[in-house]
Amino acid sequence: MQKKRKPIPVFKSEAEEQAFWQSHDSSGYVDWSQAERVRFANLKPSTQAISLRLPVDLLERIKIAAHKRDVPYQSLIKVWLSEKVEV
Repeated sequence: MQKKRKPIPVFKSEAEEQAFWQSHDSSGYVDWSQAERVRFANLKPSTQAISLRLPVDLLERIKIAAHKRDVPYQSLIKVWLSEKVEV
């Protein structure tokens, strides 16, 4: 016997949809047994490489801070920049 699924609501924004799915189990809305695996082979990253010259001692201090947090130093720089821009 197939379980009756609830209709997925219409959302006004991505934030509203995100809040909904954080508080609801998708199995009541989606039949995951019918899902098919998908590959996004041509998906391009939404990042852009830049060149940034830093003083050697600053870069070394950043690498030490990243090592203490067990993260790549480039990722730590991105986090710090993002935090600074949002302030």
